[in-house]
Formats: sequence, structure tokens, C-alpha cells
Amino acid sequence: MDKQRADLGFADALDEFDPAEWLPAAASANDKPAPVETSRAAEAAGFRSREPKAAPLVAKPPDPPRRRRTGRNAQFNLKARPETIEAYCAIADSQGWGLGETLEHAVALLEREYTQKS
Repeated sequence: MDKQRADLGFADALDEFDPAEWLPAAASANDKPAPVETSRAAEAAGFRSREPKAAPLVAKPPDPPRRRRTGRNAQFNLKARPETIEAYCAIADSQGWGLGETLEHAVALLEREYTQKS
């Protein structure tokens, strides 16, 4: 009871089949263009680099540290003009106070000034 399979016409093709022809080509490290070439192509296409540009070094005195353990744990956010913020920080720095301490002194001064006149 041997059944013979029908000839589908692939026998000749299978005899000539070489699996090595189907393997992907090995990637080479030299497949990438040189960085100089990619930079030139990007510039020619109008792309700009996102790399940060070195800022000119300007000698600026370091800001004094303002972090201390004071027990102040409530946040108070407000908007002000840059000149006001700069003056506020200058007062704090000249007195050696933290920003929260400076606010407390300012509130005490305002209370003295405006509650006595009422």
C-alpha cells in the first residue's frame, strides 16, 4: 500500500536550492557614514545641531547657602517683578537671613507700621 505523492513541480527547484543564499548579509561596522559626512549632509539640508553650546565663563560670586532647618514647612508662592525679587534677596543676603526669615521680618515690620496707626 505505498501511496505515491503527486509531483507538484518543485523537485527541480529543491535540488538547486542553496540555503546559504537566503542568509542575511553580515552587518559591518563600516556601513555607517563617517560623522563628518553626516554633519555636512545635515548642514546642507538645513538641520541645526541640538548640542549645547558652551556658555562664556563669567566670574560670578557664588550665592550664599540659604537652606537651614527652621521648622518652616508651609509654602508661600507669589509673583513679583524681577527687581523686587532681586532687592528682596539682596536684603536677605546683607542681613545673613534665609528667605523665610526675611519674610518674617518684613511681616513684623509691616505689622508695626500699619497696626499702630489704626
